[in-house]
Amino acid sequence: MTTETTSETRIVPLRGARGMIADKMVSSLQTAAQLTHHARADMTALLAAKAQYKAKGISLSVEDLLMGAVVRTLANHPDINGKVKDREVHLSRAIDLGVAIALPGNLLAAPAIFGAGDMDLQELRAARRDLAERARSNKLTVPEMTGGTFTISNLGLSRVEQFTPIINTPQIAILGVGCAVETAVREGENTVWKSFTGLSLTFDHRAIDGAPAADFLTALCATIETFTP
Repeated sequence: MTTETTSETRIVPLRGARGMIADKMVSSLQTAAQLTHHARADMTALLAAKAQYKAKGISLSVEDLLMGAVVRTLANHPDINGKVKDREVHLSRAIDLGVAIALPGNLLAAPAIFGAGDMDLQELRAARRDLAERARSNKLTVPEMTGGTFTISNLGLSRVEQFTPIINTPQIAILGVGCAVETAVREGENTVWKSFTGLSLTFDHRAIDGAPAADFLTALCATIETFTP
């Protein structure tokens, strides 16, 4: 991205890839009735599963396990997996999971893992890493960039706890994942520390109402909190 510099200000023109991203974000907010629900999920079970996989020689990140939890939950909540086209809601039987990827130069991509609902965790990890590698070398295909049915945006490595992600239109919803925060929890007469992660679900109110969207987010928290390998 080229910049222009004056004596007091550095000017970054919104053109090229950055300009397309800017236009996409504005269009999303102008065309979708966006609302965000926030929740927190206890990560104890998911982190225990990660340790169990590691003990077996299987390397999985928290993001990989969260993708698995999202896919498992979407399978039982199909009304939030799809797109809004004109005045029609197109619900997809396949779960084509979009993954937001930050790129050098203040750029962003959200390519889709096609058939994510049919993959195990190791396959999801391999697919995510492949997309990230090809995104950095500008080798993603148009179908990958436009074909997702639900997207995850993960800021878990930052200090952002919860945020309001913008829908990757025409998709119905996007899930924002915040960082894990150690929190004191009362268990009987004892106080224990547990890791909680903030989850932010932005959805298009034209396609799904607040209650079923809340049901999905609640179910996702339950999936995370009872996660098993």
